[in-house]
Amino acid sequence: MRASDRAYQALRSDIMDWRLAPGAVLAEVEQSARLGVSRTPLREALSRLTAEGLTEAHAGRGVVVSEVSLERIAELFAVRIPLDCTAAALAAAHGDRELFEGLTLRFESASSLIRSPDTGQRRYYELVAELDAAIDAAAANPYLLQAQKQLRTHLSRVRRLAQDDVARLTASAAEHAQIARSITQANGDLAVASTKVHLHNSLQYLLAARAHITATREEAHHG
Repeated sequence: MRASDRAYQALRSDIMDWRLAPGAVLAEVEQSARLGVSRTPLREALSRLTAEGLTEAHAGRGVVVSEVSLERIAELFAVRIPLDCTAAALAAAHGDRELFEGLTLRFESASSLIRSPDTGQRRYYELVAELDAAIDAAAANPYLLQAQKQLRTHLSRVRRLAQDDVARLTASAAEHAQIARSITQANGDLAVASTKVHLHNSLQYLLAARAHITATREEAHHG
């Protein structure tokens, strides 16, 4: 693997998992030493991350991890809602009923998974990814999938704001179960409505979580 690819993957993983928090400065000397690459491949990696919107140039600070602002979250969901609703409707029309019935049952029992120590929440997010993949396959629309691809990069990062909130993840599991159940029943209208409810609830939670983090930062700064 090329040094620039290795640096890109390592930095991207750190950003997505919030090991590098929004606003973190990615100093070339420090990151080159940490990742074991020279500055030229590091710059290539940073350019790719900037093109994805995960990093940005900041006057006087160099390259920093891009912020997850309230405005950015709302903008993401303004695009996400119509795309996901379209995908759910197509999946209800064409999806494998047995597959979605199995996913429904798994989401209905996901509360115990979410509460399990260590890897439970990671496995829950993997289950969510399975449902997304099943809906994508059932929708079978490459243009829709392409439109969702970069969006999901940012959504995966934003979703970390809900990490460790057992109550929200448990409610999310019930919402996902209803989406999968609607597709199993080939009920496109219900699939769209269930998707809208889930996304509305997710948006409201994430906006509140981001606002709380922002307020906490400001208090610490002024304190």
